[in-house]
Amino acid sequence: MKDTYKKQPLYDQLVDLLREKIETEFGPNTMLPSERELVEQYGVSRTTVRLALQELEKMGYIYRRHGKGTFVSDLSKKTTNLSGTYSFTEQMKSLGKIPETKILAFEKIEANKFLAEQLNVSLGEALYKLKRLRSADNQPMMLERSYLPVKMFLGMDVQQLESKPLYTLFEENYEQTIRVADEEFYASLVTGKDAEILHLMESSPVLHLVRKTYNTKNELIEFTRSVARADQFRYRISHVRVND
Repeated sequence: MKDTYKKQPLYDQLVDLLREKIETEFGPNTMLPSERELVEQYGVSRTTVRLALQELEKMGYIYRRHGKGTFVSDLSKKTTNLSGTYSFTEQMKSLGKIPETKILAFEKIEANKFLAEQLNVSLGEALYKLKRLRSADNQPMMLERSYLPVKMFLGMDVQQLESKPLYTLFEENYEQTIRVADEEFYASLVTGKDAEILHLMESSPVLHLVRKTYNTKNELIEFTRSVARADQFRYRISHVRVND
């Protein structure tokens, strides 16, 4: 390691070195050297290598394929601007990828206290629960769980959901035009069944997204919680300055 890095912890030095290589030398989906090769190349312990790789994975620079190795993420093409209306289908098409949505579950449930508060409905009110897997080029990207007030979408069924994008269905079949969608997101680690569905190892970094969608009457028509692969998504937010 270079002398100029001496004041940094070893794994921080390695993070900086590998990040520079990723940004200047390695192309997207390039396989990184193995942990053993990195140990020999940089003269550090395996623990240091593992800490550095964990940090790079959290930052979204790399992703791991179980049993295959560690690869460079294609960050430059996976930036989603959250200042506009987000469409997974359109976003993937713009990246030259083939989007696919698979319905994993669709059922009618009663709103518990949490869902009633999120959708501003009465406790016990009928809701549709929709669970979907969003993929691109046959790679799992995002797992979505959406909750919709039945009274807004009477007669909705799986055939309709499979026939067109959800928001198009809202407008064309139910005259529910979206005015605004509020979305927040935070980093976390994937566990249990979600890890299996997204083809991730347990405790891999993911992004959790929570979205509330309003119609032109300012009524809540959708509450969605999503889990997105951190190695496949990087978000950009544009802030416009206004006069005080």
